[in-house]
Amino acid sequence: MTQPNGKLWSGRFSQKTDISVEAFTSSIDTDKRLYAFDIEGSIAHCKMLAKVSIISEDDAFQLIEGLGRIKRAIEHKEFEFHDSLEDIHMHIEYALLRDVGKTALKLHTARSRNDQVALDVRMYLRDAVQFIIERLVEMQRALVALAKQHIDVVLPGYTHMQRAQPVLLAHHLMAYYEMFQRDTERFEDSLKRINVMPLGSAALAGTTYPIDQKYTAELLGFPKIASNSLDAVSDRDFIVEFLAAASLCMIHFSRLSEELVLWSAAEFGFIEIADAFATGSSIMPQKKNPDVPELIRGKTGRVFGSLMGMLTLLKGLPLSYNRDLQEDKELLFNAVDTLNAVVEVCTQLLPGIKINSATMRRAASAGFLDATDMADYLVGKGMAFRDAHHCVGNAVSYALQHKKELHELTLEELHGFSDLIEKDIYNILSLTQMIERRTSYGGTATRNVMTAIKVAEKKLAGESKE
Repeated sequence: MTQPNGKLWSGRFSQKTDISVEAFTSSIDTDKRLYAFDIEGSIAHCKMLAKVSIISEDDAFQLIEGLGRIKRAIEHKEFEFHDSLEDIHMHIEYALLRDVGKTALKLHTARSRNDQVALDVRMYLRDAVQFIIERLVEMQRALVALAKQHIDVVLPGYTHMQRAQPVLLAHHLMAYYEMFQRDTERFEDSLKRINVMPLGSAALAGTTYPIDQKYTAELLGFPKIASNSLDAVSDRDFIVEFLAAASLCMIHFSRLSEELVLWSAAEFGFIEIADAFATGSSIMPQKKNPDVPELIRGKTGRVFGSLMGMLTLLKGLPLSYNRDLQEDKELLFNAVDTLNAVVEVCTQLLPGIKINSATMRRAASAGFLDATDMADYLVGKGMAFRDAHHCVGNAVSYALQHKKELHELTLEELHGFSDLIEKDIYNILSLTQMIERRTSYGGTATRNVMTAIKVAEKKLAGESKE
């Protein structure tokens, strides 16, 4: 019987593989996490071989039973891994050979490791994406719940990191809901390209055996079969697409994390992160550091790195399969693991955030956030917008000199800039009116935000039932 150092492919070779080459080419430490998908794919392939009478039903039964025993051994950590067997596919094939004897040698009929690994990765990523989508939905629920809980909280909206106009905190949070909604949609769309079965392409040219790929695809839940065998074994576009979507998703988490870091600083004082999601200093007893959002921000680079690594890996490869593609899994697994960890911890962090609504409101009441509203008021009185803009700019300059806000200027002072200004200006410049008058679709008016929350809740409830 073939031994681990004998190689199942060793017929053409006259020398034993050098031990340094075995260590260098081995991917088992990385790809052993594909074992369940490899076995599931092999069982489906085995059933298909029996269906078209390439192997007997008795052989198929032995192989399927043996594969089941191997899966249980791996799950129970009773399975031994060797660098000499290179990858998970060879480990399972050799274990099957030891388990059921030479019948195991029939399993690889009409199949290559090239289409086998492409299948395994697609099955793995299909499951990973579906799980990520589920976790992102939970993240969205946390955002919506926080927004609904604080629907009356006002804070400054910023452009160029300068106070610009007041907005509802709920409106700000729902902006992230929208970002993560686009992320879920991108991941959902990527499944169309992931969920394509390459099995049957063999090494690169297809196979001479009368296989039934449609049957195999049905067993494995693939709605589509790869149309070109060369492309099927060398295509990793679906990984690049996932990594691009994951990178965008990480950008959104990083942006949210940046705001949590800023808002929790004493200079802002808008929020306080729960003790369970912060750390202290080894030397400064007073410190409470926002390490979780800082690490999320930092781990974004890992996912970017996986994307850049994958693009670089593919850019110079001729058709069809090349061993370079072995490197795809480490990049992919790292990105999946990082994103999963980020979604999980951020979803847990959000509900425990303490919102300092009074501090936010004070910040929204200072810094001339009502300037645009005064200009709009003058436009409503018949002044051209550019003239109104200039007029209010003069008023802001005057208020700065006198250390006042616009709403603190007397009516007499305001008349110095325009006779169109009446006593009703003070109502217009109130925080409540500045919020509630912004009723354009997608604006920060409370009724708009409440509608957005209700729409989101309805959508999320629907997704939880699916």
